[in-house]
Amino acid sequence: QVHLVESGGDLVQAGGSLRLSCGDHGNAFSHKSMGWFRQGPGSQRELVASIHSSGTPHYADSVRGRFTITRENAKNTMYLQMNSLKPEDTAVYYCNIGGTYVSGRYIPVRSWGQGTRVTVSS
Repeated sequence: QVHLVESGGDLVQAGGSLRLSCGDHGNAFSHKSMGWFRQGPGSQRELVASIHSSGTPHYADSVRGRFTITRENAKNTMYLQMNSLKPEDTAVYYCNIGGTYVSGRYIPVRSWGQGTRVTVSS
């Protein structure tokens, strides 16, 4: 049963900004680590950013300094603020909640939402 709902994707021009949201209808949100992934056309799903249950964020090199991952435990919601968007950021973005960290890298659980599409035009 899917508990995740992503939203906020849109068509935006290069240099623009978007904020993605991920709502979790499961339990114990505040105790979970979580992350954002994306899958571009013809590409494999890749980790964009993750946030530990402690609140510590981690970013892929390709988005560091442009994207910010946050969480609002009281609302069972995770966010991804995306600034200075580039055409190569075009993808379907998925959130994942409840994974673990192995050697400092977030490993997702096998439960995904439907994703939200981000398209960045040049």
